[in-house]
Amino acid sequence: MPEQLTKHPDVTLQVLRSAGAQCGEGAPQTILRQCPEKQFCKLPGGEICVYGLPEAVRMTQLTGADWQVVLRGVGPGEAASGSESHHGLLLGGAGVVVGVLVGILAMKLRGR
Repeated sequence: MPEQLTKHPDVTLQVLRSAGAQCGEGAPQTILRQCPEKQFCKLPGGEICVYGLPEAVRMTQLTGADWQVVLRGVGPGEAASGSESHHGLLLGGAGVVVGVLVGILAMKLRGR
């Protein structure tokens, strides 16, 4: 089950709730047991843990090697200077993943 990284975790949780997910309600955590309860969502098809940027270091599914792959897409001067562009890359990718998941969930809920 996925962990999601977003700049706006509260908005992401709200969108997931609007699609029928149980978020922050104490639902049983079968797979994502290390996810903080307030960031955990249970859906008919699985579980999601939503992290904001400050909590990114607590994610369990991404390793240091994974973060290095992401940072390789940023020019050396940009990464060293603390540029915001690598944040945009991370957030853009996370946003796409969340969007796809929400779209799939919405299609499943409409099919009921």
